[in-house]
Order: sequence, then C-alpha cells, then structure tokens
Amino acid sequence: MWSVVASLAPVVGASIWFFGPSALLVLIASCAGAICTERGIAGTRALRDGSGTITGLLLGLTLPPGIPLWMAFLGGAFGMAFGKLVFGGLGQNVFNPALLGRAFLQAAFPVALTTWPASASSWWSLRGDNFALPLMSPQVPDALTGATPLGLFKFEGQGTDLGSLLVGSTGGSLGETCGLIILLGGAYLALRGHLNWRIPASIFASVALLAGLLHLIDAEQYPGPVFMLFSGGLMLGAVYMATDMVTSPVSGLGCWVFGAGIGALVVIIRIWGGLPEGVMYSILLMNALVPFINRVTQPRVFGTNLGSSAS
Repeated sequence: MWSVVASLAPVVGASIWFFGPSALLVLIASCAGAICTERGIAGTRALRDGSGTITGLLLGLTLPPGIPLWMAFLGGAFGMAFGKLVFGGLGQNVFNPALLGRAFLQAAFPVALTTWPASASSWWSLRGDNFALPLMSPQVPDALTGATPLGLFKFEGQGTDLGSLLVGSTGGSLGETCGLIILLGGAYLALRGHLNWRIPASIFASVALLAGLLHLIDAEQYPGPVFMLFSGGLMLGAVYMATDMVTSPVSGLGCWVFGAGIGALVVIIRIWGGLPEGVMYSILLMNALVPFINRVTQPRVFGTNLGSSAS
C-alpha cells in the first residue's frame, strides 16, 4: 500500500506544478475525508495499511482543482464508508472506493465536477472557490466549463497539441497530468509485483485498436489512438484504479477480459455517450462483473476425477 502511495508522489507533484496550491488543498481535503472516516468507523489499526491514504489521493486526482474543499472531503468520506467499510473493510469491497466517491460527487454536484478554471495569472492563485462554504454557491467568475481536451473535441471539434497531452499541460482533473509520469509509476509497481500488468496493457490495447479503427473510418469525426490514450483520466484509471487487487479478476485470462472490457466501454462512452469522459463508469461497471469473470475464467483443476465414482 505504501509503495503505491510512494509511486503517486510524482503524479501529485505534477498536479501541484500545473494547478498550484488548489491541487494541494483538494488532495489534503479528500485524504482527510477518507482517513477520518476510516479511523472513526474502523479504528486506529486500519490506518496503518495506507489504504485510506490511497483512496484519498486517487479521489483527489480525479477532481477539478477548483472544487470546494468540503466537497472533496465529503467525497473521501463517502468513498471510504460506502465503497469499502460497508462491505467489511480491507479486501472485501466490490467497487473501487475512490471511484465510488467520485461517482457520488458527480451525481450530487455535477456542475462543480464539470467546471474547469481558466488559466491563472499566477501559480499562487486559486483555481476556483476552494473555500466556498458547504451548500453555498461558489463564486468562480472566470471559470470555463468543459475546457478539457476531451470536452473540446467532443463539443467543439477542437483538437489538442500532442506535446501538451504527453506532458499534461492541459485543463482537466488533477490526475490528467503527464501520462508519462503515470506510466513510469505503473512500471515501478509492476516490477515490484504490486499490480498485474495485463490489466493496463489490455486497456491500452483495446482503446488503441477501437480508436484506430474508428479513426480510419472517419478521421474528422473520430480522434486517433494517441489522443484517446493520453487524454482524460485513462492513464490514471488504467494504472492505479483498474489494477486494484480487490476489485479485479484473479486469473491472467480474467485480467485480459476485464481490461479489454474497460477499454471498449471507455471508447463507447467517449464517442457516443453524453459525457466526454467514461473511465470512471467503465471501471465501476467492470468491477460489478468481476465475480462472473472469475467464474468463467477460473483455471481447471487437473488431477481430479470429475466423472462418476467407480463402484
């Protein structure tokens, strides 16, 4: 758990570099919500495994930098309580807690979750009304809605420079920063055996294949594979959320099926759905199918007589 937290440090650093103090404040608030809830319900011992910190960090990285801090705190508390503890705690949850917290915020506060701030005049400037009081309307006069690479392409037909996508200097959530750093973190975790490399590999392969086929059919209407891979939260979701050992299949074949399903759903939602992004819903939907995937892809046990016993 703490190795995962350590691998997220460069991602957190990149988000703070691009989004200023707002990024740090949002991450602290989401971590506080998850950790305080875990301590209040499960007790002090549960804090030692680092899962609450991971939940808070991952949730914070899926949020826009200008979101009010009380919403980030509430998302962390909801994700920990209803995404993990209600199922029995560590190792028992069905859905990724961070994504469940994000889904709750998306449903409860859709405007705040889809409001992206304009470029700040200074690194020290807040990217939104982070200190808005609970249940009060934030004051963000210079905010832009949907000013992310996916939103710009889907609703305005405007592309994004490839270099900006690779580096992460674009609008969006905190974790939509520098996919190359996220890939390096995933490689570190894979080498240490902390994630199953088949899941991100199958996600990237299915997204690249489907996006490439659509791009060949109509290059004006459908974006290319590189854009689909490095835009939005695909890198963060594929490397750090879909690979959650508790909510992913146990067999190698199951991981390939699981990842391919996530990748296909991401492309379908992005192209034909009402929202420009689909990583969150794709992973949560495939989380629900993991028990069935495990049942279908369970390796056959050899050396056991499955027929009728001899008389």
